[in-house]
Amino acid sequence: MPPLDTVINWYRTYADDLRTARDEQRELLAQRPMRPRLDDVEAEIAYLTVRALRPRTVLEIGSARGWSTTWLLRALRDNDMGTLHTFDLTGDATRSVPPSLAADRWSFTRGDVRDGPLPDEPGFVLVDAAHTARFARWYTTELFDRLRPGAAVAVHDVFHGRRPWPVSEGAVVLGWLRRHGIAHLTASPAADPDTHDRLVGLKLKLRLAAPVHAAASGNPMLFAYL
Repeated sequence: MPPLDTVINWYRTYADDLRTARDEQRELLAQRPMRPRLDDVEAEIAYLTVRALRPRTVLEIGSARGWSTTWLLRALRDNDMGTLHTFDLTGDATRSVPPSLAADRWSFTRGDVRDGPLPDEPGFVLVDAAHTARFARWYTTELFDRLRPGAAVAVHDVFHGRRPWPVSEGAVVLGWLRRHGIAHLTASPAADPDTHDRLVGLKLKLRLAAPVHAAASGNPMLFAYL
């Protein structure tokens, strides 16, 4: 896992592009009622991870109305490479993602991701779907176990508190990471206030502090770099 200093360096390296992406997301939100699930910092780390790792394939499990989808698509656009494969039980995102952003870089499948087929060798996987231990056991076994070194994963709604409930999606994911000797990163102020405060301070210095949307969930996403 890149240490926090690496993520801070990503913020500095891609600050101008990130500022543009934030402005575009703010404008998109004003035009379309997308009900964002990701708070600003976790959305930005997802964008920066794609920018820095430059994966050819990104997999998104759960898109709702497309807020995380549009962040990922902007990262692929700014890299000028890569394809996003999204799975969701509803087609709401297809009505929210601008066609110019989707272009030839987005593949959307309406249905259960467990029915596949999954894209080959995704370099970044974002999971924000059924928040159950059972589903987490499926994707850690059937998906995470097959990822190559150098890939990254992100799982939403893990750290609403200092630690996840013992029998929960987050507990399953943390257990999988421990067994594989992989550390994690979170900007959740409940679980890691020091990381959250350092990133908020950095955003202020980089003129990235103005909120894109009102914070709702407290940046509970977990990031891990394999």
